[in-house]
Order: sequence, then C-alpha cells, then structure tokens
Amino acid sequence: MSNPSGVPADKLPRHIAVIMDGNGRWARERGLPRIEGHRRGSESVRACTAACMEAGVPYLTLYAFSKENWQRPADEVGALMLLLDRFLAERTAEIMERNIRLRAIGHLGDLPDKARRRLEDTIAKSANNTALTLTLALSYGARTEIVDAAREIAREVKAGTLDPETIDENTIASHLYTAGVPDPDLLVRTSGEMRISNFLLWQISYAEIVVTPKLWPDFAKEDLFAAMQEYARRNRRYGGI
Repeated sequence: MSNPSGVPADKLPRHIAVIMDGNGRWARERGLPRIEGHRRGSESVRACTAACMEAGVPYLTLYAFSKENWQRPADEVGALMLLLDRFLAERTAEIMERNIRLRAIGHLGDLPDKARRRLEDTIAKSANNTALTLTLALSYGARTEIVDAAREIAREVKAGTLDPETIDENTIASHLYTAGVPDPDLLVRTSGEMRISNFLLWQISYAEIVVTPKLWPDFAKEDLFAAMQEYARRNRRYGGI
C-alpha cells in the first residue's frame, strides 16, 4: 500500500518542525481581525497533525508563540492565550482518541495560569500515547533555550557533578528543552519569509528547509505532503560528498 504522502517510508523525515507564519496577513487581506487569522490557523494545526499521522512521521514541532510575541499589543496576546486555552479544551479528547502525545517547550511559566494548567493537564493525560509526539513551542526562544542549557551545565560543573573536559555536543543537547527528541529533519516555514526567527537554532543544524508562500491558515494536509516530497528529493550529505 502506497504512503498517502507519496513518499516511500525510507525517505520520510522522522521529525518535522514548522514555523507557522502569516495569520495576521491572511486576516488583513480579508478585512478581518488578526485574531481571526490565528483562529483559522488552528485548523491548519489539525491538518498538519493528520498529515504526519497518515504518512507515519512520528514527531511534529510547531512554533506557536515566541518569547518576542509578548511584545505584541496586550489585546492580541490575551486573545491568543484564550485561543490556546480553547484549543486545548476542545481538542484534548481528540488528542487522546488519536493516541497523540502532547509536549510543550519554552518558558511555560510565562503563560496565564488557566492556559498553563490546561496545557499541563493535557500533557499529563497524553504522556503514554505513542502514535505521534506533537510539541508546541510556547513562550519559546532558541537563544534563551541555549542560555538556560549553559546555566544548568555551569551549575553541574560548579557542583562537581560534571567535568568540563567531558562537555561535548551530546552534553549540550541533553540540557536543551528538546532532550530525548530527535532533531528535526525538515523545517517548513509558511508565508514566504526567509528567516529562522530564533527557532530551534541548535536542533536544525542539518535540517532541510522548505519555504512556501502559502499563509498558515491556507496551509493544508496536501501542502505538508508536498514539503515531504521535496525533502525526499534532496541529497542529505551532512558535509560529505
């Protein structure tokens, strides 16, 4: 039976990361409030999750809210937090039914109490699910993540539990928020912007990057399948010939 993505199983990325961009532009082009773009974008989250599950991709990480996003107008930030809370309230049953394990990375303590508690509850409920690991990056910044890792490593050296001469790439990786999850093979960015935007800077060192002009609310299952197909056509040399 052929894979619905059109990609042979041995050519599929194991981990896809997505920078979900273009919600505000999508709303502006239609004369709608920005939050309507974010609301419609939540449907694209479902589409991408379904695409990964149908194709057999076991890890999906979505850049949902950056550390820098707190600088946006207070009413937009408040609406986004309500949207996160509503998304979890409406989708937790579906997450459980579809055997999805939910994770979150970032400074989760920055989130409003109600949204954070609901997030923690869904994470706990889904901890033993196995079909797909869906990670939401919330109040996340890659530079902050690396600083946090460096601080923890420094504490261990100071405490005498870590020899600085033994520090290597694996040491740093094991202190990142993503410890225990394989690095992304494929990074997708919507809306045509050619930026990484402080997302998984360490982890995407060797990821293939696919940029699509589609705005995030218009991004459908077929678009992620197309990105997987582009990934499968590439020759990943990791610095070799």
